[in-house]
Amino acid sequence: MPRYKLIIEYDGTPYCGWQYQDNGPSVQGALEAAVKAMTGGDVRVNGAGRTDAGVHALGQVAHIDLVKDYRADRVRDALNAHLRPNPIGVLSAEIVPETFDARFSATKRHYIYRIVNHRANLALKVGHAWRVARPLNVEAMQEAAQVLVGKHDFTTFRDTECQAKSPEKTLDALDVTRDGDDVNIITSARSFLHSQVRSMVGSLVWVGHGRWKAEDMRRALEARDRAACGPVAPPDGLYLVRVEY
Repeated sequence: MPRYKLIIEYDGTPYCGWQYQDNGPSVQGALEAAVKAMTGGDVRVNGAGRTDAGVHALGQVAHIDLVKDYRADRVRDALNAHLRPNPIGVLSAEIVPETFDARFSATKRHYIYRIVNHRANLALKVGHAWRVARPLNVEAMQEAAQVLVGKHDFTTFRDTECQAKSPEKTLDALDVTRDGDDVNIITSARSFLHSQVRSMVGSLVWVGHGRWKAEDMRRALEARDRAACGPVAPPDGLYLVRVEY
């Protein structure tokens, strides 16, 4: 039974998230429907990350086990054909050893959060970035972001419904950059807690507005209390960029 590694991009706007939910369509569900249309059987699509409702992906990774030995390019093309008109694309497919697991073999996940920092309403980027009208001090945000880098108890930045066994995570990088009106927050770690990235982004925006300083970010982190967190950024601007193995 050959195992295939898939690299997938998707617009998360119409979905309740990657994983099956009772309240709407999921990316996983759309992919499994495409696999069934291709093979005639029920096949589980196992993803590297369970992105939330409205969150996008440029390089989500998944694996599937198929009974028949298909050429990898045929798997890619057939899935794309059956996925239409869903805003989901299978960028590549390759045969991998059966020991490969899209979730548990991952060594690092990379995310980007996109903010548009101008007063005008969004036009082309509606649903794909967070418009923040007030000016942001990116230098202050970058300084505060470094407080969160390293191994910490991230309870403050963890959703109350997070199912992770421990709130401790090691954040490898968290950087804030500006290109004109575009402010990008780029982060990487082996794994993240539920809503961790969006929670950190919301707190960094408070720093950018001058409501918090780097020391306030440190106090929030050390409080290990969800109530100490700033606002949670909307899902629109968050993208799973890449997964390393």
